[in-house]
Amino acid sequence: MKNNKKVIAALTITATVGLSAILPFNALAANPFTDAASKAQIQTAIEQLAQQQVVSGYEDHAFKPDQAVTRAEIAKMVALALHVKVDSAASNNFQDVAKGDWYYDYAVALTSVMGKNGQFQGSQTMASSELIDLLTAVLKVDKTAVAQLPSAAALANAQITRGQAALLIFEAQQLAPIQVTKLQVLNAITLQVTFSAPIPAAELELDVASKNFVFDNGLAISNVPRLKTGSKSTYIVPVPTQKAGTTYSLTYKGQPAGTFTASTEKIALKSTAQVANDLFEVESFLTDGVADYGYVIAAYSKSRPGAFSVDETNSSNGKTYQILSSMRNRQVQITPEGGTPMTASYLPFTQATDGRQAPKFILPNGEKFQPGVKYTVAADWATLANPTFTAKEIAPLTIQSAAAVDKKTIAVTLSQDPKDEIFVSRRVTLTAADGTVLTAEYTLTSRKGAVGTFALLNNAELVPGTAYTVAPVGAWSTASGVNVTLAK
Repeated sequence: MKNNKKVIAALTITATVGLSAILPFNALAANPFTDAASKAQIQTAIEQLAQQQVVSGYEDHAFKPDQAVTRAEIAKMVALALHVKVDSAASNNFQDVAKGDWYYDYAVALTSVMGKNGQFQGSQTMASSELIDLLTAVLKVDKTAVAQLPSAAALANAQITRGQAALLIFEAQQLAPIQVTKLQVLNAITLQVTFSAPIPAAELELDVASKNFVFDNGLAISNVPRLKTGSKSTYIVPVPTQKAGTTYSLTYKGQPAGTFTASTEKIALKSTAQVANDLFEVESFLTDGVADYGYVIAAYSKSRPGAFSVDETNSSNGKTYQILSSMRNRQVQITPEGGTPMTASYLPFTQATDGRQAPKFILPNGEKFQPGVKYTVAADWATLANPTFTAKEIAPLTIQSAAAVDKKTIAVTLSQDPKDEIFVSRRVTLTAADGTVLTAEYTLTSRKGAVGTFALLNNAELVPGTAYTVAPVGAWSTASGVNVTLAK
């Protein structure tokens, strides 16, 4: 680590954001070095920093945890572990640091907190108190916060070893604010963003995340970021279709996080087909190199059949995948032959729930397909190998029965399992003998087989003992003699 020849692995600095990249959590073996620290907590810190490519060994593949650490080595570890902006073009104010020195970029990045009288003194060792002062300055926290870190209290004010430095710096990462370390654009609707640490669960709620992720030029996140399976802090981030030729900037919690140029890469879809008299779907397949994000995110890793992990380049077993991110608020254009184009909207929770990548879209304003007419589907975020289908007469669903769950909800049972969330946005009316009409709407993701839960709108409530006749709103289903009564 003291010179270029002894550095085994150097971190690639991401030019677009000026920060270090974090590898997936499982990217390296537990201990990449031939030696090990005598204390378990120091060894753990070394391994974790090695996974982040913050530390590296010598020509003999040893880390040498008991060797006194130098100021040059500390500069590298602190700059990379705490994501200090490293700029090769920055001016060098040190008289004893030359452009050819392996630690040049790190020393220059820390000029304001490590220099003294124009000297860097890279080969000199460092006392623990100096490292605590350095961490305090870089993190911009009260010195007490660093001094109270578990390993700091046990250090005497003497020369600190490489292993001790690794442990204290690893602990200090917990004091650092979470920030973007790498920003990638995967396709026209998908970003991949790596952070210095995992985003807290509470900050992944859509309202909070929308305030933290702020883009310029009209871009915004379209759904919550999702952690990739096997990754420590890399997230799939869905966005609306980017505008070709546009350069976007991202700030995260008010801090600049990088820029990127809009991707013109569209998702390669296979075909489209009618599902109901007002619904259609678009298909894509893993075998064609398109992976719905549900297959590769940690949230679904145990529940999604066929879930798997991809690396930082979204490859698995030698195959690279296009990532089809969340369809929330996604739209497509559908045009009847000889007619006017219509905008169809994604039907929530139909993206890949039936084992295929086949998100469903609903026609606008109660429109229905005309049997025998050819329809063509197009999207600014996708290409379709077969974009047309000819509409046919499809019988509506049949409501078989209904039952009161409580005074505000009813369970509606169809004659057969629709096998998807095509209940979404559907409504029914409940009409009493005195002419009172209540309206209930399907509750998202409540379907269990052929049964879906519908909630009364406008704070309405069922009157105990009153019989209501249930009928669908619109032509999505039929019902005959279906009644529901809330017991007294």
